[in-house]
Amino acid sequence: MNGIILVDKPMDWTSHDVVAKLRGALREKRVGHSGTLDPMATGLLVVFAGRATRAVEFAEAHSKEYIAGLRLGITTDTQDITGNVLRAALPALQSISENDLKSVICEFTGDIQQIPPMYSAIKVNGKKLYELARKGESVERKPRSVNISRLELVGREEADFILDVCCSKGTYIRTLCNDIGDRLGCGGCMSSLRRIKAGAFSVTEAHSVEEIVQNPEKYVLPVDTLFSELPELTVNANDESRLRNGNVIKSNSDDGKYRVYSESGEFLLLGEVGHGILKTVKSFFEVNNG
Repeated sequence: MNGIILVDKPMDWTSHDVVAKLRGALREKRVGHSGTLDPMATGLLVVFAGRATRAVEFAEAHSKEYIAGLRLGITTDTQDITGNVLRAALPALQSISENDLKSVICEFTGDIQQIPPMYSAIKVNGKKLYELARKGESVERKPRSVNISRLELVGREEADFILDVCCSKGTYIRTLCNDIGDRLGCGGCMSSLRRIKAGAFSVTEAHSVEEIVQNPEKYVLPVDTLFSELPELTVNANDESRLRNGNVIKSNSDDGKYRVYSESGEFLLLGEVGHGILKTVKSFFEVNNG
């Protein structure tokens, strides 16, 4: 079983839970995912099986889009509503209008700095931050540069403001909500999170774990769909043989990255042309060990 499966992750499941469930259903040991979702989050989880796991590193770099709930007036240790309340400033909300929020979120677009939360899987001195946080420890974290290409207030549900966020790899939406609350002077935390896009994939194309488990083969996409925005390049049998053996070949194509196929239509590899030479970035063909 080789390919990509788009899962609509349910609440209270970890990303690892999804992978473990699909590993059994697919009867394939090599199963991974890109872009971890916290248990409280729902939405698009891109899962890779078999040889397609070689593409995870490329999916990780893709931009993501989320619909997030922002609850102002509450600060927690996890920066979301599942954590312990550190500070409540609900009376301060009376003086904050939607226009105040809109003016502040403009400051959080473009390239910004984020300090990763203690409750995260980032390692410091070989230890994951969340392991230290659970022991009540806190360590200094260096700010990280992330990019938020779009941040819009799109609605309100009871006490929560609803944000549409498009961002780069490594962005913590929890931290974004926390920082917006701090900027407004009342504190804030993330009350809900749903990932709706990852690269070219949308949650509208995703399916529930239950659906996938019943008929896994029905929902497997070919791995080259991950590179659908790149032009394709077909090589002849001789060049295919050279590429399969780890060699470079000559090419008249323009410089850049390509989806490379055999004459029979098999997706061979992600390649890059430079100065008339095509080299392999990552291969996806099946290796024949004799």
